[in-house]
Amino acid sequence: MEREPERSAEQGVEQGAAPTPGRWHEYQAVADFVERFAAELVVAGMGRMPARIFSCLMAEESGVLTSAELSERLQISPAAVSGGMRYLIQVGLVAKEREPGSRRDRYRVLNDVWFESLTRRDELLLRWIGVLKEGEVTVGRGTVAGERLAESAAFFEFMIDELHGMLGRWRVHRAARHLEL
Repeated sequence: MEREPERSAEQGVEQGAAPTPGRWHEYQAVADFVERFAAELVVAGMGRMPARIFSCLMAEESGVLTSAELSERLQISPAAVSGGMRYLIQVGLVAKEREPGSRRDRYRVLNDVWFESLTRRDELLLRWIGVLKEGEVTVGRGTVAGERLAESAAFFEFMIDELHGMLGRWRVHRAARHLEL
């Protein structure tokens, strides 16, 4: 039995092939979505290239693309892909992996990327809390600056507790959602 060619959600055609004229509207609709979502991420503070790369990966059925595929789809240079990927990997939105049987790297966005990203924020927030508490002692407890730092640390402690509760509720909600499908 002959295997179906691999297709991407973005192109709706064989991986690496140009979209057929009859399917161009599908490709264009996904490309438009990628740019709209990227624009929203830019408004939220993400750089333009990382936002476009992340959006492209999110719209890809497999969630995995190589640097060359990203470069071709977004019409950007390999250097732009590399720079954007450094940021996305650093903030934990994308993982770099080796293509099986090859020396080529590929980049993966996880299906539960938002959950994973928020889960990893604990380490960062705990470090911030520690530094803020040290800062409070350094500038002087009871001073206006010390109180500002203490209030910031208290806010992040509160946020961590709330985040844990929210992520727990999300797990339950996600499980229920999957049962409905």
